[in-house]
Amino acid sequence: MNFSSYARVICFCVDDWLRSLFFLSRGKGRIRSSTNLMGEEAPEYLLNNLELAACDSESTGCRTATIVGNKTYVVEGSEDGSKSWINVKIFDKLTRSWVFPTVLGIKPVQQKGHSALLLKNEQLLIVKMDSTLDDCIWFLEVDSPFVKEQKEILGTEVVAWSKGVIGNAPKPIVISGPSGVGKGTLINKLMKEFPSRCGFSVSHTTRAPREKELDGVHYHFTERSIMEKDIRDGKFLEFASVHGNLYGTSIEAVEAVTDSGKRCILDIDVQGAKSVRASSLDAIFIFITPPSFEELEKRLRARGTETEEQVQKRLRNARAELDEAKSPGLFDHILVNDDLESCYENLKKLLASDETADPLCQPSVKILKAHVSHIESKADHKTLIHCSASGTNAATHSLLMLDMSSLKGGAPGRTRGLDVYALESLGDGLNGI
Repeated sequence: MNFSSYARVICFCVDDWLRSLFFLSRGKGRIRSSTNLMGEEAPEYLLNNLELAACDSESTGCRTATIVGNKTYVVEGSEDGSKSWINVKIFDKLTRSWVFPTVLGIKPVQQKGHSALLLKNEQLLIVKMDSTLDDCIWFLEVDSPFVKEQKEILGTEVVAWSKGVIGNAPKPIVISGPSGVGKGTLINKLMKEFPSRCGFSVSHTTRAPREKELDGVHYHFTERSIMEKDIRDGKFLEFASVHGNLYGTSIEAVEAVTDSGKRCILDIDVQGAKSVRASSLDAIFIFITPPSFEELEKRLRARGTETEEQVQKRLRNARAELDEAKSPGLFDHILVNDDLESCYENLKKLLASDETADPLCQPSVKILKAHVSHIESKADHKTLIHCSASGTNAATHSLLMLDMSSLKGGAPGRTRGLDVYALESLGDGLNGI
Protein backbone atom coordinates (compact mmCIF):
# COMPACT_ATOMS: atom_id res chain seq x y z
CA MET A 1 0.00 0.00 0.00
CA ASN A 2 1.42 3.40 -0.94
CA PHE A 3 1.53 6.35 1.46
CA SER A 4 -1.52 8.21 0.05
CA SER A 5 -3.67 5.06 0.36
CA TYR A 6 -2.43 4.59 3.89
CA ALA A 7 -3.37 8.19 4.75
CA ARG A 8 -6.91 7.68 3.36
CA VAL A 9 -7.37 4.61 5.56
CA ILE A 10 -6.25 6.59 8.58
CA CYS A 11 -8.77 9.34 7.72
CA PHE A 12 -11.65 6.85 7.68
CA CYS A 13 -10.48 5.50 11.03
CA VAL A 14 -10.43 9.02 12.43
CA ASP A 15 -13.98 9.54 11.16
CA ASP A 16 -15.12 6.47 13.10
CA TRP A 17 -13.27 7.66 16.19
CA LEU A 18 -15.02 11.06 16.02
CA ARG A 19 -18.47 9.44 15.85
CA SER A 20 -17.79 6.95 18.63
CA LEU A 21 -16.24 9.55 20.90
CA PHE A 22 -19.19 11.88 20.39
CA PHE A 23 -21.77 9.25 21.37
CA LEU A 24 -19.60 8.02 24.22
CA SER A 25 -19.23 11.53 25.60
CA ARG A 26 -23.01 12.08 25.35
CA GLY A 27 -23.91 8.78 26.97
CA LYS A 28 -21.21 7.96 29.55
CA GLY A 29 -19.83 11.27 30.78
CA ARG A 30 -16.57 13.08 30.32
CA ILE A 31 -13.51 11.59 28.65
CA ARG A 32 -10.55 12.96 30.58
CA SER A 33 -7.61 14.39 28.65
CA SER A 34 -6.03 17.65 27.50
CA THR A 35 -8.12 18.03 24.33
CA ASN A 36 -11.75 19.18 23.99
CA LEU A 37 -14.25 17.62 21.56
CA MET A 38 -17.70 19.21 21.12
CA GLY A 39 -17.13 20.82 24.52
CA GLU A 40 -16.09 17.41 25.89
CA GLU A 41 -12.52 16.23 26.32
CA ALA A 42 -11.04 13.81 23.77
CA PRO A 43 -7.94 11.58 23.94
CA GLU A 44 -4.59 12.88 22.76
CA TYR A 45 -4.23 10.09 20.20
CA LEU A 46 -7.17 11.50 18.26
CA LEU A 47 -5.11 14.54 17.32
CA ASN A 48 -2.09 12.39 16.58
CA ASN A 49 -4.15 10.38 14.10
CA LEU A 50 -5.51 13.56 12.53
CA GLU A 51 -2.02 14.88 12.03
CA LEU A 52 -0.76 11.60 10.57
CA ALA A 53 -3.70 11.56 8.14
CA ALA A 54 -2.81 15.06 7.00
CA CYS A 55 0.89 14.23 6.66
CA ASP A 56 1.60 16.97 9.22
CA SER A 57 4.51 16.88 11.63
CA GLU A 58 3.93 16.24 15.33
CA SER A 59 3.19 19.44 17.25
CA THR A 60 4.26 20.35 20.75
CA GLY A 61 2.45 22.22 23.47
CA CYS A 62 -1.16 22.17 24.66
CA ARG A 63 -3.85 21.59 22.04
CA THR A 64 -7.63 21.59 21.93
CA ALA A 65 -9.82 20.26 19.12
CA THR A 66 -13.43 21.41 18.76
CA ILE A 67 -15.87 20.11 16.15
CA VAL A 68 -18.14 22.64 14.44
CA GLY A 69 -20.18 20.97 11.69
CA ASN A 70 -17.80 19.22 9.32
CA LYS A 71 -14.72 21.01 10.63
CA THR A 72 -12.44 20.40 13.58
CA TYR A 73 -10.74 23.55 14.90
CA VAL A 74 -7.37 22.76 16.43
CA VAL A 75 -5.97 25.47 18.70
CA GLU A 76 -2.41 24.94 19.84
CA GLY A 77 0.58 26.74 21.26
CA SER A 78 3.80 26.80 19.26
CA GLU A 79 7.12 28.53 19.73
CA ASP A 80 7.80 31.64 17.66
CA GLY A 81 11.08 33.21 18.64
CA SER A 82 10.99 34.47 22.22
CA LYS A 83 7.18 34.29 22.50
CA SER A 84 4.74 31.43 22.33
CA TRP A 85 1.69 32.22 20.23
CA ILE A 86 -1.60 30.33 20.05
CA ASN A 87 -2.09 29.10 16.48
CA VAL A 88 -5.15 27.74 14.69
CA LYS A 89 -5.62 25.13 11.99
CA ILE A 90 -8.70 23.33 10.69
CA PHE A 91 -9.26 19.70 9.73
CA ASP A 92 -11.95 19.58 7.03
CA LYS A 93 -13.87 16.32 7.28
CA LEU A 94 -15.32 16.62 3.76
CA THR A 95 -11.99 17.11 1.98
CA ARG A 96 -10.04 15.17 4.63
CA SER A 97 -7.30 17.74 4.63
CA TRP A 98 -5.82 20.47 6.82
CA VAL A 99 -6.71 24.09 6.17
CA PHE A 100 -4.58 26.92 7.55
CA PRO A 101 -6.98 29.88 7.88
CA THR A 102 -6.32 33.60 7.68
CA VAL A 103 -6.17 34.68 11.33
CA LEU A 104 -7.52 38.16 12.08
CA GLY A 105 -7.33 40.20 15.27
CA ILE A 106 -4.58 40.30 17.90
CA LYS A 107 -3.28 36.83 18.77
CA PRO A 108 -3.14 35.84 22.45
CA VAL A 109 0.27 34.90 23.81
CA GLN A 110 0.34 31.33 25.09
CA GLN A 111 1.31 30.69 28.70
CA LYS A 112 1.18 27.08 29.94
CA GLY A 113 -1.79 25.78 28.03
CA HIS A 114 -5.47 26.61 27.66
CA SER A 115 -9.00 25.19 27.76
CA ALA A 116 -11.62 25.61 25.03
CA LEU A 117 -15.41 25.56 24.91
CA LEU A 118 -17.75 25.88 21.92
CA LEU A 119 -20.34 28.68 22.17
CA LYS A 120 -23.35 28.66 19.82
CA ASN A 121 -21.43 27.07 16.91
CA GLU A 122 -19.88 30.42 15.98
CA GLN A 123 -17.12 31.06 18.51
CA LEU A 124 -14.84 29.28 20.95
CA LEU A 125 -14.23 30.45 24.48
CA ILE A 126 -10.51 30.11 25.17
CA VAL A 127 -9.30 30.37 28.78
CA LYS A 128 -5.52 30.55 29.16
CA MET A 129 -3.84 28.76 32.05
CA ASP A 130 -1.49 30.49 34.47
CA SER A 131 -2.67 33.92 33.31
CA THR A 132 -3.89 37.01 35.08
CA LEU A 133 -7.60 37.63 34.94
CA ASP A 134 -7.23 40.57 32.54
CA ASP A 135 -5.49 38.34 29.96
CA CYS A 136 -6.90 34.85 30.42
CA ILE A 137 -10.27 35.08 28.60
CA TRP A 138 -10.28 35.13 24.80
CA PHE A 139 -12.77 34.38 22.04
CA LEU A 140 -12.00 32.72 18.72
CA GLU A 141 -14.76 33.51 16.21
CA VAL A 142 -15.17 30.78 13.59
CA ASP A 143 -18.58 31.52 12.07
CA SER A 144 -19.65 34.93 13.38
CA PRO A 145 -21.10 37.62 11.06
CA PHE A 146 -17.68 39.33 10.93
CA VAL A 147 -15.93 36.08 9.99
CA LYS A 148 -18.54 35.28 7.33
CA GLU A 149 -18.06 38.72 5.80
CA GLN A 150 -14.28 38.36 5.76
CA LYS A 151 -14.55 34.90 4.16
CA GLU A 152 -16.44 36.43 1.25
CA ILE A 153 -13.99 39.32 0.92
CA LEU A 154 -10.82 37.24 1.16
CA GLY A 155 -12.14 34.11 -0.53
CA THR A 156 -10.50 31.86 2.04
CA GLU A 157 -11.11 30.25 5.42
CA VAL A 158 -11.02 32.83 8.22
CA VAL A 159 -10.96 32.86 12.03
CA ALA A 160 -10.71 35.94 14.24
CA TRP A 161 -9.44 36.54 17.78
CA SER A 162 -11.04 38.88 20.28
CA LYS A 163 -9.80 39.55 23.80
CA GLY A 164 -12.43 39.24 26.53
CA VAL A 165 -12.63 42.25 28.84
CA ILE A 166 -14.23 42.21 32.27
CA GLY A 167 -16.91 44.88 32.67
CA ASN A 168 -18.08 47.66 30.39
CA ALA A 169 -16.37 50.86 29.34
CA PRO A 170 -17.41 54.22 27.88
CA LYS A 171 -18.58 53.86 24.30
CA PRO A 172 -16.48 55.58 21.64
CA ILE A 173 -18.09 58.59 20.00
CA VAL A 174 -18.08 59.00 16.23
CA ILE A 175 -18.63 62.64 15.30
CA SER A 176 -19.26 63.53 11.66
CA GLY A 177 -20.32 66.63 9.81
CA PRO A 178 -19.52 68.67 6.70
CA SER A 179 -16.48 70.92 6.55
CA GLY A 180 -17.16 74.26 8.22
CA VAL A 181 -19.96 73.00 10.48
CA GLY A 182 -17.85 73.46 13.63
CA LYS A 183 -17.34 69.86 14.72
CA GLY A 184 -13.60 70.42 15.26
CA THR A 185 -14.34 73.31 17.63
CA LEU A 186 -16.86 71.19 19.54
CA ILE A 187 -14.38 68.34 19.92
CA ASN A 188 -11.62 70.67 21.11
CA LYS A 189 -13.96 72.12 23.76
CA LEU A 190 -14.82 68.61 24.89
CA MET A 191 -11.17 67.56 25.15
CA LYS A 192 -10.24 70.74 27.02
CA GLU A 193 -13.02 70.42 29.60
CA PHE A 194 -12.66 66.65 30.13
CA PRO A 195 -8.98 65.75 29.50
CA SER A 196 -9.07 62.78 31.90
CA ARG A 197 -12.31 61.35 30.51
CA CYS A 198 -11.95 61.79 26.76
CA GLY A 199 -9.17 60.80 24.41
CA PHE A 200 -8.31 60.73 20.72
CA SER A 201 -7.22 57.61 18.88
CA VAL A 202 -3.97 58.11 16.98
CA SER A 203 -4.54 57.59 13.24
CA HIS A 204 -2.22 55.72 10.88
CA THR A 205 -0.73 57.20 7.74
CA THR A 206 1.72 56.18 5.06
CA ARG A 207 3.02 59.71 4.49
CA ALA A 208 6.36 60.80 5.91
CA PRO A 209 6.35 62.71 9.22
CA ARG A 210 6.61 66.47 9.01
CA GLU A 211 8.87 68.61 11.14
CA LYS A 212 8.20 68.16 14.89
CA GLU A 213 5.66 65.37 14.25
CA LEU A 214 6.21 62.37 16.55
CA ASP A 215 5.39 58.75 15.74
CA GLY A 216 2.62 57.49 18.00
CA VAL A 217 1.66 61.02 19.05
CA HIS A 218 0.54 62.86 15.92
CA TYR A 219 0.21 59.75 13.75
CA HIS A 220 1.34 56.16 13.61
CA PHE A 221 3.66 56.47 10.61
CA THR A 222 3.87 53.19 8.73
CA GLU A 223 4.88 51.69 5.41
CA ARG A 224 2.24 51.37 2.70
CA SER A 225 2.70 47.60 2.29
CA ILE A 226 2.18 47.05 6.03
CA MET A 227 -0.90 49.24 6.21
CA GLU A 228 -2.41 47.66 3.10
CA LYS A 229 -1.97 44.20 4.65
CA ASP A 230 -3.54 45.34 7.92
CA ILE A 231 -6.48 46.77 5.96
CA ARG A 232 -6.93 43.43 4.16
CA ASP A 233 -6.77 41.68 7.53
CA GLY A 234 -9.66 43.76 8.85
CA LYS A 235 -7.61 45.70 11.41
CA PHE A 236 -8.90 49.12 10.33
CA LEU A 237 -12.27 50.65 11.11
CA GLU A 238 -11.99 53.04 8.19
CA PHE A 239 -9.38 54.32 5.77
CA ALA A 240 -9.04 56.66 2.81
CA SER A 241 -6.49 57.66 0.20
CA VAL A 242 -5.61 61.36 0.30
CA HIS A 243 -3.12 62.82 -2.18
CA GLY A 244 -1.61 59.39 -2.77
CA ASN A 245 -1.19 58.52 0.93
CA LEU A 246 -3.31 56.23 3.07
CA TYR A 247 -4.93 57.49 6.27
CA GLY A 248 -6.98 55.33 8.61
CA THR A 249 -8.25 54.51 12.09
CA SER A 250 -7.14 51.15 13.43
CA ILE A 251 -9.32 49.12 15.75
CA GLU A 252 -6.43 48.66 18.18
CA ALA A 253 -5.88 52.44 18.43
CA VAL A 254 -9.50 52.96 19.47
CA GLU A 255 -9.50 50.01 21.88
CA ALA A 256 -6.29 51.28 23.52
CA VAL A 257 -8.01 54.55 24.44
CA THR A 258 -11.03 52.65 25.78
CA ASP A 259 -8.77 50.29 27.77
CA SER A 260 -7.35 53.35 29.54
CA GLY A 261 -10.84 54.17 30.84
CA LYS A 262 -11.37 57.12 28.51
CA ARG A 263 -14.11 57.71 25.97
CA CYS A 264 -12.53 57.64 22.52
CA ILE A 265 -13.55 60.52 20.23
CA LEU A 266 -13.44 59.87 16.48
CA ASP A 267 -13.66 62.76 14.00
CA ILE A 268 -14.62 60.92 10.80
CA ASP A 269 -16.44 61.82 7.58
CA VAL A 270 -19.73 60.17 6.65
CA GLN A 271 -18.10 57.48 4.50
CA GLY A 272 -15.82 56.58 7.41
CA ALA A 273 -18.81 56.54 9.76
CA LYS A 274 -20.50 53.99 7.49
CA SER A 275 -17.44 51.74 7.73
CA VAL A 276 -17.35 52.04 11.52
CA ARG A 277 -21.09 51.35 11.75
CA ALA A 278 -20.58 48.15 9.75
CA SER A 279 -17.85 46.98 12.14
CA SER A 280 -18.23 45.30 15.53
CA LEU A 281 -17.31 48.50 17.42
CA ASP A 282 -20.05 49.46 19.87
CA ALA A 283 -20.11 53.25 19.44
CA ILE A 284 -22.40 56.29 19.49
CA PHE A 285 -22.78 58.09 16.16
CA ILE A 286 -23.43 61.85 16.15
CA PHE A 287 -23.86 64.07 13.10
CA ILE A 288 -23.36 67.83 13.38
CA THR A 289 -25.47 69.74 10.87
CA PRO A 290 -25.68 73.46 10.05
CA PRO A 291 -28.96 75.36 10.55
CA SER A 292 -29.08 75.77 6.77
CA PHE A 293 -26.92 75.18 3.72
CA GLU A 294 -26.69 78.93 3.18
CA GLU A 295 -25.27 79.39 6.68
CA LEU A 296 -22.68 76.68 6.01
CA GLU A 297 -21.57 78.43 2.82
CA LYS A 298 -21.34 81.72 4.72
CA ARG A 299 -19.06 80.10 7.35
CA LEU A 300 -16.81 78.53 4.73
CA ARG A 301 -16.35 81.81 2.89
CA ALA A 302 -15.76 83.69 6.17
CA ARG A 303 -12.59 81.67 6.70
CA GLY A 304 -10.88 83.43 3.84
CA THR A 305 -8.29 80.66 3.57
CA GLU A 306 -9.47 78.88 0.41
CA THR A 307 -9.85 79.63 -3.26
CA GLU A 308 -13.26 79.75 -4.91
CA GLU A 309 -12.57 76.36 -6.48
CA GLN A 310 -11.81 74.86 -3.08
CA VAL A 311 -14.93 76.40 -1.56
CA GLN A 312 -17.10 74.96 -4.35
CA LYS A 313 -15.55 71.53 -3.84
CA ARG A 314 -16.27 71.64 -0.09
CA LEU A 315 -19.84 72.73 -0.78
CA ARG A 316 -20.39 69.82 -3.19
CA ASN A 317 -19.01 67.40 -0.59
CA ALA A 318 -21.18 69.00 2.09
CA ARG A 319 -24.36 68.48 0.06
CA ALA A 320 -23.48 64.81 -0.41
CA GLU A 321 -22.73 64.32 3.29
CA LEU A 322 -25.93 66.05 4.39
CA ASP A 323 -27.92 63.72 2.10
CA GLU A 324 -26.06 60.59 3.25
CA ALA A 325 -26.50 61.51 6.92
CA LYS A 326 -30.23 60.92 6.46
CA SER A 327 -29.60 57.20 5.79
CA PRO A 328 -31.70 55.16 8.27
CA GLY A 329 -29.69 53.65 11.11
CA LEU A 330 -26.45 55.48 10.39
CA PHE A 331 -26.47 58.21 13.06
CA ASP A 332 -27.95 57.90 16.54
CA HIS A 333 -28.21 61.65 17.09
CA ILE A 334 -28.24 64.77 14.90
CA LEU A 335 -27.25 68.05 16.52
CA VAL A 336 -27.89 71.39 14.83
CA ASN A 337 -25.02 73.82 15.37
CA ASP A 338 -26.96 77.08 15.11
CA ASP A 339 -25.29 78.37 18.28
CA LEU A 340 -21.93 76.92 19.36
CA GLU A 341 -22.48 77.06 23.13
CA SER A 342 -25.98 75.57 23.06
CA CYS A 343 -24.84 72.84 20.64
CA TYR A 344 -21.92 72.04 22.95
CA GLU A 345 -24.25 71.77 25.96
CA ASN A 346 -26.49 69.37 24.02
CA LEU A 347 -23.44 67.29 23.10
CA LYS A 348 -22.43 67.04 26.77
CA LYS A 349 -25.97 66.02 27.75
CA LEU A 350 -25.86 63.17 25.23
CA LEU A 351 -22.57 61.88 26.62
CA ALA A 352 -23.75 62.25 30.23
CA SER A 353 -26.95 60.29 29.54
CA ASP A 354 -24.94 57.48 27.98
CA GLU A 355 -22.63 57.31 31.01
CA THR A 356 -25.67 56.99 33.28
CA ALA A 357 -27.21 54.23 31.18
CA ASP A 358 -23.99 52.24 30.77
CA PRO A 359 -21.68 52.90 33.73
CA LEU A 360 -18.15 51.59 33.91
CA CYS A 361 -18.43 48.11 35.44
CA GLN A 362 -15.70 46.46 37.47
CA PRO A 363 -15.27 42.69 37.93
CA SER A 364 -16.70 41.23 41.13
CA VAL A 365 -13.56 39.07 41.47
CA LYS A 366 -10.08 40.52 41.67
CA ILE A 367 -7.56 37.75 41.08
CA LEU A 368 -3.89 38.02 40.29
CA LYS A 369 -3.37 34.67 38.62
CA ALA A 370 -5.34 31.49 37.98
CA HIS A 371 -4.38 27.99 36.87
CA VAL A 372 -7.38 26.69 34.91
CA SER A 373 -8.00 22.95 35.06
CA HIS A 374 -11.08 22.93 32.83
CA ILE A 375 -14.23 24.84 31.93
CA GLU A 376 -17.79 23.71 31.37
CA SER A 377 -20.94 25.38 30.09
CA LYS A 378 -24.02 25.48 32.28
CA ALA A 379 -26.94 27.64 31.14
CA ASP A 380 -28.09 31.21 30.62
CA HIS A 381 -24.78 32.29 29.09
CA LYS A 382 -22.86 31.26 32.20
CA THR A 383 -19.77 29.07 32.27
CA LEU A 384 -18.02 27.46 35.22
CA ILE A 385 -14.23 27.75 35.39
CA HIS A 386 -12.37 25.27 37.59
CA CYS A 387 -9.11 26.77 38.76
CA SER A 388 -6.64 27.17 41.54
CA ALA A 389 -6.07 30.83 42.30
CA SER A 390 -3.56 32.97 44.11
CA GLY A 391 -3.60 36.56 45.28
CA THR A 392 -5.25 38.66 47.95
CA ASN A 393 -8.82 37.63 48.83
CA ALA A 394 -8.79 34.90 46.20
CA ALA A 395 -6.52 32.17 47.56
CA THR A 396 -9.36 29.88 48.69
CA HIS A 397 -11.52 30.10 45.55
CA SER A 398 -11.33 27.16 43.17
CA LEU A 399 -14.50 27.88 41.19
CA LEU A 400 -15.24 30.98 39.12
CA MET A 401 -18.46 31.73 37.26
CA LEU A 402 -18.10 33.57 33.95
CA ASP A 403 -21.26 35.46 32.99
CA MET A 404 -21.46 36.19 29.23
CA SER A 405 -25.05 37.44 29.10
CA SER A 406 -24.11 41.06 28.29
CA LEU A 407 -21.35 40.74 25.70
CA LYS A 408 -20.64 43.67 23.38
CA GLY A 409 -18.23 44.18 20.52
CA GLY A 410 -16.21 41.28 19.17
CA ALA A 411 -13.51 40.48 16.65
CA PRO A 412 -11.28 41.97 15.51
CA GLY A 413 -11.58 44.32 18.54
CA ARG A 414 -12.41 43.56 22.18
CA THR A 415 -15.34 41.57 23.52
CA ARG A 416 -16.56 43.56 26.53
CA GLY A 417 -19.27 43.09 29.14
CA LEU A 418 -17.94 39.95 30.85
CA ASP A 419 -18.52 39.41 34.56
CA VAL A 420 -16.62 36.98 36.76
CA TYR A 421 -17.54 36.09 40.32
CA ALA A 422 -16.23 33.53 42.80
CA LEU A 423 -18.16 30.52 44.07
CA GLU A 424 -17.61 28.73 47.34
CA SER A 425 -18.92 25.46 45.91
CA LEU A 426 -20.33 23.88 42.78
CA GLY A 427 -23.76 23.96 44.41
CA ASP A 428 -23.60 27.74 44.66
CA GLY A 429 -22.99 27.95 40.94
CA LEU A 430 -25.89 25.66 40.09
CA ASN A 431 -28.24 27.56 42.40
CA GLY A 432 -27.20 30.83 40.80
CA ILE A 433 -28.10 29.72 37.27
